Amino acid sequence: MAAEKAEALVLRTTDWSDTSRIATLWTREFGKIRALAKGARRLKSPFESALDLLTHCSIVFLRKSSGSLDLLTEARVVQRFGRLHTDLSALYAAYYVAELLTDWTEDYDPHPPLFDEALATLQDVGLSSPQSSEIGPRIMRFESMLLRELGFNPTLETCGACGEALSGPAQWFSAAAGGVVCIRCSPALREKRPLSTPAWHALRVFQAGGDKWREIEDTKVRAELRQVLSHYVTFRSGRRPRLLPYLGS
Repeated sequence: MAAEKAEALVLRTTDWSDTSRIATLWTREFGKIRALAKGARRLKSPFESALDLLTHCSIVFLRKSSGSLDLLTEARVVQRFGRLHTDLSALYAAYYVAELLTDWTEDYDPHPPLFDEALATLQDVGLSSPQSSEIGPRIMRFESMLLRELGFNPTLETCGACGEALSGPAQWFSAAAGGVVCIRCSPALREKRPLSTPAWHALRVFQAGGDKWREIEDTKVRAELRQVLSHYVTFRSGRRPRLLPYLGS
């Protein structure tokens, strides 16, 4: 059985026995994996503290057959995010990233751009000294990237109900329709919410990628975006993410 090497983020750990743990890891090369780390609970663990939650590490593991846990043989710290220990808003944001990666991705379904975005998000909120007002938009940028990469991008240029191109700025957003809806279709939709023109433009900025999202400074627009994305993510996942109530805009 060949050993595999990967770059990973620690999403979750669960005690397995008196000496071992099961680690859920988001890797750049293989996507999400679940691996048994034998001896990880010992005082002198062979993994030291590389399996601490939200640690960026390099790992070596043995891939087992379908339905079985992989076997983690080595884990070394690449990077820690020290601000998460001193800034509660940054910690909640990082936990939310881990929750989305855990719940929205499938085992062995790699998405290298999503790994890079998750790592960049953790670096932005966990290494630098951001103001709390900067953390909210950074997380919304991550959500937008996750939705695009996993095929759940909301439609913003055409009506999600009829498919016709919008004749002007969107006025309504419907999670059930998969994005914005035109004025003609909106009366027939029970599930919809008003969408201001500035918020519609801001959603397009987030969806386009790049760094222009950093220029969205209007607090009212940020608050509206937070509500729209929270509702859309909740609808698509079928439940409200546990960390959503702790996020700012």
